Amino acid sequence: MIGMRVSLCLGLMACLSLTGAPVWAGAGSLDGRTVTLNTETTSEDGALVFRSRGRTVTVGGPVEFALLPEGGLNGFDVVPVEVDIGANRIEFSYGMERGRFWDAPFNGYVLRFEVDCALFDGFAIDEAFTTMPVTPAHIRTEGGALFIDVADMEYGPEARLALDFKVSACLLG
Repeated sequence: MIGMRVSLCLGLMACLSLTGAPVWAGAGSLDGRTVTLNTETTSEDGALVFRSRGRTVTVGGPVEFALLPEGGLNGFDVVPVEVDIGANRIEFSYGMERGRFWDAPFNGYVLRFEVDCALFDGFAIDEAFTTMPVTPAHIRTEGGALFIDVADMEYGPEARLALDFKVSACLLG
C-alpha cells in the first residue's frame, strides 16, 4: 500500500491512524523474518484432518504468499488467497471464486515465524479494510505462531482481512 498515513500518537507504544487502525511505534518488525504458512483444519476431537503443504518465505516482497488449490486431501483443499506481510501488518485477499469455509473447531491459517521468543505483543483488526466477520476471538498467538480461524466465513473477491501488530523487538530467527 502506497500513500501517506497521518497518525495521532497515544503514548510511546501505540498510535492511532485516521483510519482507526493502530500504528505501533517503538516496536520490532516482521520484515526480514522467515515465516511458514499452512492452512489447517481440525475435527471436533481436535485431531488435525487437513494441513496444506507449508510454504516458507522471508518477509519483504510485494506479496509473500499466493496460495492455490493443492489437489485436496480428505475432501479438503486450499482456497486461493494472497497474503501480504508488511513490517507490522498482514493482509489476506481472495480471488474471484466464492464460497464458504468449512465449519470446524479450527479452519484457517497458521503462520509460524522462526523465532525463539514471543513475537507478537498485541494486534488489532483493521476494521476499515476488513470485510470478513473476524473478531479477536478468531485470532491467537503462541510464541512465534499466529492462528487465524476463518471457519464458516464466506470468501470471494470482496473478502479481505487486515491485522496490525505490535511486534516484539526479539532478534531475527
